[in-house]
Amino acid sequence: MFSSNAPRFASYSIISSLPDPLIDEFWFLLDQNLKNIFPLSNLVKFDLVNNNQTLSYDYINDNNELVATFDTPFPYRNSYPKSAVVYDNGEQQIIAEPNELNI
Repeated sequence: MFSSNAPRFASYSIISSLPDPLIDEFWFLLDQNLKNIFPLSNLVKFDLVNNNQTLSYDYINDNNELVATFDTPFPYRNSYPKSAVVYDNGEQQIIAEPNELNI
């Protein structure tokens, strides 16, 4: 699950609301900070939060509990989505806003 070799995509709403480096940050966090460290289902949720005017990614587990916060040097913008999910269907992966996926 969440193989870095699988095709990876982002939904239109993610692409239109987040700069490329912030989209890449989801994949980096999955590959470097979550896989093989935390048990992951095929749906991973992040809250995007304002941490002193910089963006932090809160990893939320399947029980809707905050597990880890990952700070970034990127400035926070109110226009960013409040949360995002990364879904792996076994063949490909997509970042989307939670209301975009019908799973």
